[in-house]
Amino acid sequence: MANWSDLGPRVGSAAVMSVLGIGAIWLGGNIFLGLVLIVTALMAWEIFEMCEMQPERGRVSMPVAVSCVLFLCLFSAGTISWLAVLASVVLVVGCGFALTKERIYGALVLFAVFWVGFGLVAFREEQGLDMLLWLILVVIASDVMGYFAGKTFGGPKFWPSISPKKTWSGTAVGWIGAALVGLGFVIWNGSPLGLILLSVLVAFAGQMGDIVESALKRKTGVKDSSNLIPGHGGVLDRFDAISGAVIFLLALSLVIQVSV
Repeated sequence: MANWSDLGPRVGSAAVMSVLGIGAIWLGGNIFLGLVLIVTALMAWEIFEMCEMQPERGRVSMPVAVSCVLFLCLFSAGTISWLAVLASVVLVVGCGFALTKERIYGALVLFAVFWVGFGLVAFREEQGLDMLLWLILVVIASDVMGYFAGKTFGGPKFWPSISPKKTWSGTAVGWIGAALVGLGFVIWNGSPLGLILLSVLVAFAGQMGDIVESALKRKTGVKDSSNLIPGHGGVLDRFDAISGAVIFLLALSLVIQVSV
């Protein structure tokens, strides 16, 4: 029988995050930038904590400072300078402490997290509201429908050695949910028919983001990235799927024009 004990806190936290997130996405500009900055800093803090990548006296200040520097470089000096600073930060993180597999893996995830922050802001500013709403809805539909399907039907595990709770039934139903979101944009927004397939691919990328974060937690021996969000664990736990989806779309945009 499925265990629904976490459903109440999970729904309550999701409702609060949805209101704040959709409001910031809708308003855009500095409000959305500020939200992305906060989320990025919190994810960086969780990575630093899980991988023990910072000294005791700098437990909060280091990831916040890193986030601020990266975003200031991004919006004042351009992408090339931003990438140079980003590479330097990752180098310091990787080499400034005794190297371990966990810290190397954490540095790679940290690198991806800052790309996610860049991607979210770039998509909102360059592609507009529809692009970001579609992305968020695809990830939410895939996550919610996959959660309920996995709890209800169970069955074979998707990747038991890394993510023992994720099932093939939940994964497949998550793809269906993403396809329905794509179909909705095709019908009501006049988007290209190919958006349906792209929605499924984005959902799969989001699921891979979840797998990557699960691997990091297993390597560091923690259940959740933190306990900041009731029913969800940490910020990285909640934004792992969005992170995978954003990274995929950024890579895809290097090859083709991605639009909604």
